[in-house]
Amino acid sequence: MNLKERIKSLAKENFQEIKESREHLHAHPELSFEETETAKFISKKLNDWGIPHQTGIADNGIVALIKGENPDKKITALRADIDALPITEQNEVPYKSRNIGVMHACGHDVHTSSLLGTAKILNELKEEFEGTLKLIFQPAEEKFPGGASLMIKEGVLENPAVENIIGQHVMPLIPVGKVGFRSGMYMASADELYVKVIGKGGHGAMPEMNVDPVIITAHILVALQQIVSRHASPKIPSVLSFGKVIAEGATNVIPNEVYIEGTFRTLNEEWRASAHKKMKKMAEGMAESMGAKCEFEIKKGYPFLVNEPELTERTKQQAIDFLGKENVVDLDLWLAAEDFAYYSQEKPACFYRLGTRNEEKGITSSVHTPTFDIDSSALETGMGLMAWLAIQELKV
Repeated sequence: MNLKERIKSLAKENFQEIKESREHLHAHPELSFEETETAKFISKKLNDWGIPHQTGIADNGIVALIKGENPDKKITALRADIDALPITEQNEVPYKSRNIGVMHACGHDVHTSSLLGTAKILNELKEEFEGTLKLIFQPAEEKFPGGASLMIKEGVLENPAVENIIGQHVMPLIPVGKVGFRSGMYMASADELYVKVIGKGGHGAMPEMNVDPVIITAHILVALQQIVSRHASPKIPSVLSFGKVIAEGATNVIPNEVYIEGTFRTLNEEWRASAHKKMKKMAEGMAESMGAKCEFEIKKGYPFLVNEPELTERTKQQAIDFLGKENVVDLDLWLAAEDFAYYSQEKPACFYRLGTRNEEKGITSSVHTPTFDIDSSALETGMGLMAWLAIQELKV
């Protein structure tokens, strides 16, 4: 049996255990920076398999090392995130979240269990490769400043220093059994906007006595869209969205202030900086012109994610070799954000997508929704492919 078939055989052999691991993690989700029990579960699995690892990195992060022959020859990292989202699950499944208000709605339970499966496969094949594989189980992907940035600060890419890093993320738009790749720029930077418009409240029947922050905020919200539609180059994808507006008045009460929150995303750092200045100047100037005051705070979030072309092309071709050309698709630019981007700013990186969709089973919900789920056979694909990609990368 050649190496490819051995990996496929081990993925099939370990599928039930990894499926049970995923269902355990799904039933016991933990929010960003709170993943203590998740970390204990991962550590126990690694201990059971005799895989050396370090815990407590950026609080709940774990790093495992699987050394092949000649371990210093080349070092490649593999990453999975482990945190969940503040969403109440609506699926009626045996592994439904038992932590009300918390759910693995972005598939991090899949990423974690899949990497555990990959670890078990690689540990059984240590004599088949040269070099070292560093497995990163990362906390807090979903919450600024992002666990990736914190783990990098604590030296996760050093001691031993990795040459490159590969990550995997679920994609409910891609059918199960397939994966997707995109070379170069792939995901957007993400900034958080916190805006307060301060006016003068009063009786709704006497607007002439007030400085209405609700109307002023409405003007600001509409005007800010011009930053994207009239100032951004058509060649630079950008999006500006506001998802929270709080004006605690009443039918006949104009409040003193209105509070809004939003996000700005793009794929160009120069334009990102320019847009920040334009948004702040526009909002503050409009408020002042109408007799109000605007406090405009921008929290600069994750950078853009770029897939290093040579590494990505290699992994794509290896995926074709492992899964067949019909099961490897090309991805479009995506204006979502991921803190894997921090790794991509430090080392050559490849972040690819794992298909989880099964329309026949009704598994079609998007990530970040209360009905998100996967076809569990994706776990076999995920653990097997990542093991194959890792070993092949060490040969380069």
